[in-house]
Amino acid sequence: MPVPKKRTISQPDLTKGESAEGKMPEEQEFRQHLRALAVSAVRVLIEKVMCEELDQCVGAQWGECTPNRKGYRNGYYQRDLITSTGRIENLSVPRDREGQFHTQVFERYGRYEPEVAEALTEMFVSGTSTHKVGSVAEKLMGATPSSSAVSRLNQTLTEQYEILRVRPLLSHYRILYLDGIHFRVRHGTQTDSTIILTALGVDLEGNKDVLALRACAEEDKDGWSCLLQDLRNRGVTEIDLIVTDGHDGRTTQQSVLCLPRHCANVVSSINNAMS
Repeated sequence: MPVPKKRTISQPDLTKGESAEGKMPEEQEFRQHLRALAVSAVRVLIEKVMCEELDQCVGAQWGECTPNRKGYRNGYYQRDLITSTGRIENLSVPRDREGQFHTQVFERYGRYEPEVAEALTEMFVSGTSTHKVGSVAEKLMGATPSSSAVSRLNQTLTEQYEILRVRPLLSHYRILYLDGIHFRVRHGTQTDSTIILTALGVDLEGNKDVLALRACAEEDKDGWSCLLQDLRNRGVTEIDLIVTDGHDGRTTQQSVLCLPRHCANVVSSINNAMS
C-alpha cells in the first residue's frame, strides 16, 4: 500500500500566529494563484486583440496605405474590465474617426472568461503556440483571425510571459511553499499529464505570489534544485520559513546549496524532520 505524503513544517523562531500560516495550501489554492498570475496577461491580450479588430474595421494596419481602407484611427479611450480575479483598470480601447468601430472583446470575454483564463494558464505553464493563441483570439474576436494577427499576438504573449518569468523578486519572504501541481496540458488533439513545480511566496505584508514555475516529468532533486537556484538568481536572499511535502527532491543537498546559508538551515531542518 502506498504511503501518503507527510506534510512537514519547520518553525524557526516563529510566533503561534505565524506558525499557523505554515500549513501547506491545498492544490486548488496553488491553481488559483497560477491562474491569477496568468490573467495578468489579460490586459496585454485584450488590448492587442482590440487593435486587431480595428485593423479589420478600417481595412488597414497602423501606417498602412491600402485601396480597401474604410476609415482612420482616432486614438484611444479608457475603460475598466471586471474579471473573476479583480478589476483591470484603464484598458486602452482604440477608436476610429467615424465612430463605426465597436469592439466585441468585452462582451465576449465575459462570456468565455473561464475558457480564456484556463487557456492563458495553460500557456503560462507550458508555453505559447500559434494554435493556442489563435483559439483564444477567435473566442474574443468572434471570427477567425489572420495568420499574421495570430503571429503578432503569439509574439506579444511570449514576451509578456518571459517578463513575468524573469522579473526581479523581493529579497526577503516570510514563507515559501514548494509543491508540485499536476496539470493536464493539451498538445493539439492529445492531452498529457505534466507536473509544474511551484514556489508560492508570502512577503512581509502577507501577500501571496507565485515566484517561480518549472515543468517536469516528475518531482526530482534536479528540478527542485534548478527552481531554487532561479529564486536566488532573481534576488531572494532571506526566507523565514520553508514549507514542503514528501517529494523525492526534499533531502538533496543540491537543493540546499542553491539557497543562501541562512535559508539552507531552514531547509536542512525540514529534511531532518522528514527523515
